[in-house]
Amino acid sequence: GRSCDAKGIIYLSNIRMVFVATHPVGNFFDFDMPLLDVHDEKFNQPIFHCNNISGHVESSRALYSTHSFKILFKEGGCRAFVPLSLNLISSQPQMDPLQAAQTPVDEMMRHAYVDPNDPTRIFLQQPVHSRR
Repeated sequence: GRSCDAKGIIYLSNIRMVFVATHPVGNFFDFDMPLLDVHDEKFNQPIFHCNNISGHVESSRALYSTHSFKILFKEGGCRAFVPLSLNLISSQPQMDPLQAAQTPVDEMMRHAYVDPNDPTRIFLQQPVHSRR
């Protein structure tokens, strides 16, 4: 795989982590990681190198492959960033919210009744025919 070495700023929200390069490296300007997709994250404190966070991003979308990341703290800042980022990552729901939102619809369609005379009409309960 390809790798990129760039200096920049990391923005952290409760949904994603965004890295913006101070000076673009080739076509690389920025990178974002949805916290939902971050796995195997860990804080490393090597003896002869700077502190860093490493992990994998395993996207649930078919367009993106799994990739690894390593964020180096060459100028400090890990005391505030590391606990906050690891807590936000661990608090992410285990299921993709887009998939979770579709589940009730799928369940409803399994129990729906389609009028054979007019397939554009869908009933959530089978209609009761009154006898006259």
